[in-house]
Amino acid sequence: MATAKTRQKIVASFLSLLGEQGWHGFEMADVARDAGVKLSVLRAEFPGKTACLRAFLSEIDQKVLDSIDPDMEGEPARERLFDVLMTRLDTLSPHKDAIRALRKAVQRDPQLALKLNREAVTSQRWMLTAAGIPANGPRAAVMSQALVVAFARVVDTWLDDEDPGLARTMSALARQLDEGEVWMGRIDRVSSFLKPFLSKVRERSGTRQDAPPPGGEGPEDAASPSGASPSAA
Repeated sequence: MATAKTRQKIVASFLSLLGEQGWHGFEMADVARDAGVKLSVLRAEFPGKTACLRAFLSEIDQKVLDSIDPDMEGEPARERLFDVLMTRLDTLSPHKDAIRALRKAVQRDPQLALKLNREAVTSQRWMLTAAGIPANGPRAAVMSQALVVAFARVVDTWLDDEDPGLARTMSALARQLDEGEVWMGRIDRVSSFLKPFLSKVRERSGTRQDAPPPGGEGPEDAASPSGASPSAA
């Protein structure tokens, strides 16, 4: 098993090659060569590029989680999330070339986009957790996916934002969070509207399951004294 230092070296080589040559411009053998590790070691730790990407995103997640500002605890949820996502962008800053190359690749490769989306949903669920926003259940799943889309739009602005203060990026993030609040409010209203109807559907479904089968009074009538099945009657 590779050491943590070796794993970091492999991920660093992967990001460097990604930034220089694009997602489809290099092979895993190139990663091994650049990192100075045997192919067997690379295979044991990272079966493919997606595994390298997953390790990178996990590392970013951990750095953001380690950087949570305790002074934000009393702030509204929106402000906490804003702070967390700006911290994520700051953490991603050294890797702009790799992220730019990745963005280009997913725009041309729908299959890669789906793979990346799965990893991004996991990361954004942790960002919600870091902001103190419940990240379990159907509503959280919708929020996580919506946040993936919103954050991707912010990243598009961030990649071209040369201002050290990231004014354009912060404005884009604020706008996306505002739109997110509007959409989640609509979803919550629809959910509240549908809740009584869904409850009735569940009640009717339960009643049908408990009802005796046609031609009988209950489970005891499922077989006749002669042992014949009900369908044979």
